[in-house]
Amino acid sequence: MKNIVIPGGTAGLGKALARTYIERGDNVLAIGHDPSNGERFVKDGGEFLLADLSLIGENERVVQEIATRFSSIDALVLCTRFFRSYRRETSDGIEHQFALHYLSRYLLGHGLANLLDKAPAPVIVNVAGPGVPAGRIHWDDLELKRGYDGFEALFQGGKLNDLLGVSYADAHPGSRIRYALVFPGNVAGNLAGEFDPETAAQVKRMKAGALPVAVGIAPIIDIIDAPPDEPLSAFFEGRRLSLAGPAFDRDHASRLASITKRLLDERS
Repeated sequence: MKNIVIPGGTAGLGKALARTYIERGDNVLAIGHDPSNGERFVKDGGEFLLADLSLIGENERVVQEIATRFSSIDALVLCTRFFRSYRRETSDGIEHQFALHYLSRYLLGHGLANLLDKAPAPVIVNVAGPGVPAGRIHWDDLELKRGYDGFEALFQGGKLNDLLGVSYADAHPGSRIRYALVFPGNVAGNLAGEFDPETAAQVKRMKAGALPVAVGIAPIIDIIDAPPDEPLSAFFEGRRLSLAGPAFDRDHASRLASITKRLLDERS
């Protein structure tokens, strides 16, 4: 029996993945911000933890709470995100997409490392955007205070998570934890958010051509069931990617890790 933690596990791709493992008899803990979704999830046989993962303190609380529930974690599936057409800062003073799409994944992955390392074949699956060519990292303005665009924030988040995977593997040498970056494709129900009219119309068109959720979760299930041998791997719609490209540059990963640590130290 596996212990699986899924931030964002009460909706979309995360929910379908959670159901798969609940039906297998595994323990699945979903983390989300909607109490009603959480109640339904518990009725379906899962465990639920209410939290606003856009906040630093909430991520830290979640790590502590999970440690009281599980003695080990077999899989951590990071798939929570929320698109915003208009820039908004959290109560921590951090741009919301940056906080939820990147910073939360940093905090949960590192915070739960000890529990993961106690499992026989632990894996972190970061559902982000490896291999997606769109976007870039705004090193001089990571929170997009100048010229914010919702899609630019989204695509940058994917690239930040690529570098997070690189720095995570470097930060945990000798660990059994395998870190897999996954882009499952345009999956139905996988883009929640608050949209301006133009973006809402675009998202509607995207949903019309989206992959069924069952197709989207298939490669993630494969990774959880049989984690890769390498400390870090990346997959685009089920196809393994080379880690030799600039998206996985170790100097850039180290730079981002330093920026992230400084940001967290400033708010501690």
